[in-house]
Amino acid sequence: MKYRRILLKMSGEALAGERGFGIEAQRLRYYAEEIRSVAQLGVQVAVVIGGGNLFRGIEGSEQGLDRVQADYMGMLATVINALALQNALEQVGVPTRVQSAIEMARVCEPFIRRRAIRHLEKGRVVIFAAGTGNPFFTTDTAATLRAIEIGADVLLKATKVDGIYTADPAKDETAQKLPHITYQEALDRRLAVMDLTAFTLSQENRLPVIVFNILERGALYRIVLGEPVGTIVTG
Repeated sequence: MKYRRILLKMSGEALAGERGFGIEAQRLRYYAEEIRSVAQLGVQVAVVIGGGNLFRGIEGSEQGLDRVQADYMGMLATVINALALQNALEQVGVPTRVQSAIEMARVCEPFIRRRAIRHLEKGRVVIFAAGTGNPFFTTDTAATLRAIEIGADVLLKATKVDGIYTADPAKDETAQKLPHITYQEALDRRLAVMDLTAFTLSQENRLPVIVFNILERGALYRIVLGEPVGTIVTG
């Protein structure tokens, strides 16, 4: 295996399936099976999941809600998704723990770095919920921060596209896939890999980022074995 410890970043919309809203049980089961395939290899897996399928803070603020309050609502949406993913993983035999940046002792653990690492070492998948626990920060930033904190070998950003392209492949037929790119090249080309805060954190801490298509069955498995899947962003 090329990677011993990974952090998988998933969007909330990934759980919604074709409906675009809510949680689709079949799609949830698919993700659980994909994660199980690498956990069974002995890879230590952490997950950060968004909440856009239920509520997105920035959209709430555009509709008149206070931005800070809206962001906290978005964080709570990520907790719902984390609990749903936990249930799906345990149904396929994968032990898990959910840790939240906002304490809610009745449903999950608080985020404690050393405890999270210990769970990983014991073979449990750790799902980090509630972002960073602070408004104005995206789940991309939360994923990067947690990956650095737990010493992950790589941050895997799951999308619906099989990598980074020179332009939006859905809009530009001439767009070319980039199998490898540096942080600086991504910044110079203004490629929307992650938000700037997350990207800067990754660059400063030399955290490799792989963007790949999570809907391609077996892609996650092949990545941890070292096969060239998606686009890798490095220093």
